[in-house]
Amino acid sequence: MCPTIQRAAERVSTQTDWLTSAHSFSFGDHYDPSNTHHGALMVHNEDTIGAGQGFDTHPHAETEIVTWVLSGSLVHQDSEGNSGVIHPGLAQRMSAGTGILHSERNDRAESTDPVHLIQMWVWPDESGLDPGYEQRDITADLTPGSLVPVASGDPSHDSAIRIANSGATLYALRLNAGGSATIPAGRFTHLFVTSGSITVDGERLDTADALRATDFGGTALRAATEAEVLIWSMSKRLGQW
Repeated sequence: MCPTIQRAAERVSTQTDWLTSAHSFSFGDHYDPSNTHHGALMVHNEDTIGAGQGFDTHPHAETEIVTWVLSGSLVHQDSEGNSGVIHPGLAQRMSAGTGILHSERNDRAESTDPVHLIQMWVWPDESGLDPGYEQRDITADLTPGSLVPVASGDPSHDSAIRIANSGATLYALRLNAGGSATIPAGRFTHLFVTSGSITVDGERLDTADALRATDFGGTALRAATEAEVLIWSMSKRLGQW
């Protein structure tokens, strides 16, 4: 299948006095039966949370939640006793398993700076797992041109953090202007530009643009400017074991 481009402005969004959330897939009150997931990726939200604000304690179940902070810092606390401050360059995931309560709040209560992040939800291989939490600082690994496995359940990938889906891997890639890298081959690919501009197969993608494809990979990605890209490479679709 030829890649499909989703432009930043094409996403629906939720806005409150403290939150702006742009949804790549159906989410919350925004339901589109033709846009519910890609591969095993169910949610891909770009959130901006105001200073001192955030999501109060709320439940999740049977979901692998991966958070990637672009700027600012986010405080995580959950009912399993886990807590952490998530900042740029830190890989973090929460496995909701049979059920967990958590909160996420902007860490900068004494300033006007928002926290800007990408949150992604992946379906686990099996239900009934124990809830869990993991975080790891990978700043030193994010050298320009390096395709870094951030989160994976694939036993063939030594990723920074592990998720309970054996067919899904999230990569982070930073490039200097003019730099290039090869997109990993996958049955399902979701590529999102967190900053800068790139080209793929002659198509330009700017900040917050995304590419979706099936049976894709081995293609060169080139940076038109300094850029950061998140790439999900998946071998299974939602609900496939």
